[in-house]
Amino acid sequence: VQLQASGGGRVQAGASLRLACASSGGASTTLLMAWFRQIPGKEREFVASIGWSSGNIAYADSVRGRFTISRDYAKNTMYLEMFSLQPEDTAVYYCARRRVGRSAYEYWGQGTLVTVSS
Repeated sequence: VQLQASGGGRVQAGASLRLACASSGGASTTLLMAWFRQIPGKEREFVASIGWSSGNIAYADSVRGRFTISRDYAKNTMYLEMFSLQPEDTAVYYCARRRVGRSAYEYWGQGTLVTVSS
């Protein structure tokens, strides 16, 4: 299974972006898909997750109300719509997959850079 993240870019504060994460397979064994982000020199942090079958959603407090996670089951693709972007949202965004019966995210995309200027 491979994850391909896309959609990053450079925007002004207040703008929006939509990230996508396409999965090459494994839909039947996927429990959760998630977005994480990492600022250089800092720990990777959780952004949002979605239950692949259940559709249950969780957000980090820092993005709740501004970001929306979704998935297209038929396309095996997850999205992150980001609104009202702020400079502190600048980071490399990674998508990740956790399989049924596993306690950790095992598969990671390559990351896509989001840069928000003030």
